[in-house]
Amino acid sequence: MADDLTAGDALESAVAAAVDAGDAPADREAALMSLSAADLEAVIHARLESAGTVLTSGLAASPGAATGTVYFTADDAADAADRGEAVILVRTETTPADVHGMMVATGLLTTRGDLVSHAALVARGWGTPAVVGAGEITISGTTFAVGDTVVAEGDTISIDGSTGEVMLGAQGGAALPPPAAFFTVLGWADDVRRGHLAVRANADTAADAEKARMLGAEGIGLCRTEHMFLAPDRLPVMRAMILARTAQDEAVALDELGRVQRTDFAEILTVMDGLPVTVRLLDPPLHEFLPSVLDLEVKRAGPGLDDEEQRQLDAALDWAEHNPMIGTRGVRLAVIKPGLYAMQVRALLAAVHDRRDAGRHPLVEIMIPLTVSRAELALARSWVDEAAAAAGLDADARADISVGTMIETPRAALRAGELAEEADFFSFGTNDLTQLTYGFSRDDVGRRVIPAYLAHGVLPSNPFVTIDADAVGELVREATARGRAAKPGLRIGVCGEHGGDPASIELFHDAGLDYVSCSPFRVPIARLAAAQAVIAARRAR
Repeated sequence: MADDLTAGDALESAVAAAVDAGDAPADREAALMSLSAADLEAVIHARLESAGTVLTSGLAASPGAATGTVYFTADDAADAADRGEAVILVRTETTPADVHGMMVATGLLTTRGDLVSHAALVARGWGTPAVVGAGEITISGTTFAVGDTVVAEGDTISIDGSTGEVMLGAQGGAALPPPAAFFTVLGWADDVRRGHLAVRANADTAADAEKARMLGAEGIGLCRTEHMFLAPDRLPVMRAMILARTAQDEAVALDELGRVQRTDFAEILTVMDGLPVTVRLLDPPLHEFLPSVLDLEVKRAGPGLDDEEQRQLDAALDWAEHNPMIGTRGVRLAVIKPGLYAMQVRALLAAVHDRRDAGRHPLVEIMIPLTVSRAELALARSWVDEAAAAAGLDADARADISVGTMIETPRAALRAGELAEEADFFSFGTNDLTQLTYGFSRDDVGRRVIPAYLAHGVLPSNPFVTIDADAVGELVREATARGRAAKPGLRIGVCGEHGGDPASIELFHDAGLDYVSCSPFRVPIARLAAAQAVIAARRAR
């Protein structure tokens, strides 16, 4: 636990120095500028209690330590968790189909992927320790090997998501309560950044929202509604909607999805009462909710498929695309299946109605993903306006509901002026904006190309971790300027993974954004980084 003591000492020393110097604002600023993200991270995440022999290492994708028994599929992990086991889910890489196993895992370990892979992003969002890209591991059925060492399903391992180390056996792990200085420093940071740069959280459930609010989030900047559909009790209903043969069957499935979404939204709005909640309507392509074509084809070649599985295979093949991340997703999917967004908006506005009837004050921002033109956004906004009118909300309630879009393509950034005419707010999706600006597939180049580029000095840093100031950053600055030229006072934030990166936060502050949004456990880091950006800008003048 030495790392915890070191980090705690760093915080205590900074605070003590400021107090000894007179506790003046300048002394507090000096204390804030002396600290790093690592100082805060180290005191809010578990550390291994003992140092075992390192079996292998990967990328430190999500801070914290975990010990558990090894399982290789999401289904087996979920079953083991139901039996009360602490689970380490080991996968080559994860996909949305693994979410139900990831949700219950104590830790995640993958052999592929980088710091912005699916496993890394999900783990950081949930505060689950994760090691990714452990390339020395070879998975074979229900075992994995590193050299001559073989680890079987049910064996115990430990991982450290802060160092990337993987160890055999149980090493233990515990998180100490943060020292008092932790809260003192963050209070000072809030005083400095107040009125400059707010900090929200990316949260998809009421539990995530509770963590975020506890860690000082000032709202939710991204609620990814697709994660609600991936829960074990919802996924079959989502698949029923995709597989529906008639409009009536589709309507029945949509009604059921709307019912559970209404409950989910009401729970999140209750936790975040009085704070803004940005709800992104469905974004991913539909094939992500179906079993993989490969898995179904393998089963068909073996024991065979039942009627339901054959229908799933037919649908998966029908929805398959060469480049699904730039294919039929986001608002494009909604144009093809307008019932999807209509259902989500009705559920959300019904939850708003419920909360207001209970005397609460919900503040809702409805975010349309992947729009690239005014006509596209105007069409999507019309669906929201129609649902709001049908919901019977009074003028006060409707005043607390806004509609905006994600800026995640270069075209959207360059046409920000026309998009602003239909938007109440912008939120930069910097993960996709980076992919489309570079022409990089994040999941593909992260394993081979990015490490090679960093080694040869072709890139100064991983652009999916720290924003590329020269091009992606320029698009952020230009879109902000064009959007506000068309609509002064336009509210603008960022909800991509860069929202929790200190160097990126400095750029967002300089660009004039109103807030950053990041994973709940990165909220303290963002609060400190936002204050440091304000201080740095003040000193530069």
